[in-house]
Amino acid sequence: MIGILQWTTLAVCTVVTLARLPSALRGENRSLFSLFALATLATLLSIDGPYLAVDRALGGLNIANLVLRFVIFAAIFFLGLRMARGFSANDALGLITGPVGIGVAAAASAAVVVVFLMMDTAGSSAGMNAVFAKGPRNAALVEYYGAAGRLYPAYVTVALLPAMLRALRSKLPRLVRSSAALMALGTVATSLSLLSPVIPPPLGILRYVINYTAVLCLVLGLALIWLAKVLAQRTQKKQAVPTRW
Repeated sequence: MIGILQWTTLAVCTVVTLARLPSALRGENRSLFSLFALATLATLLSIDGPYLAVDRALGGLNIANLVLRFVIFAAIFFLGLRMARGFSANDALGLITGPVGIGVAAAASAAVVVVFLMMDTAGSSAGMNAVFAKGPRNAALVEYYGAAGRLYPAYVTVALLPAMLRALRSKLPRLVRSSAALMALGTVATSLSLLSPVIPPPLGILRYVINYTAVLCLVLGLALIWLAKVLAQRTQKKQAVPTRW
């Protein structure tokens, strides 16, 4: 089931990215294409086969996992900007780009790097499972490393949640409100990922369900609002869709 969830998420991200490629080549809204591409890369690096191939090429020290963390940070930052500006959520934009948001990003980035360097990371292992198994010290550090990696995405999505809820209650077109609903669900799932360390081993599959639900909902939410804008342009009702998208 985990494999199906992983490859389904990768397929959805890839399809959406390829669908945006022609527009990006024409110079239209390349930032949205970049966002989808980052989500695709992050999903690819979270799957065993591709992860192992990339990490072994980088020396077999799980550097690919560190790269993955920063790809996620970049994707979540640009996602936050798109959503905040698209829904005219100045409060969320301030929380993401202001001193607090920059401070959280810097602290999370520093924590990820420091904890990574403290671990014995030799031996490629998707999800750092082999590193976790090297002893109590490494096991604890892997948990701290994961917590640091989830901190910034959770912060950004919590900042965005009020804007998504406002959009749900608005009179925007149905597709836009559906997009807001999906992205609200994605933000909740991202926030719930902070609970990963307390999920008991027998329910470990929930970690994957939460993480991939977050990715799918956020990517599909963005795709829906892009579709809404395209349809609005075709029917000459562009004013009914948030113009900053």
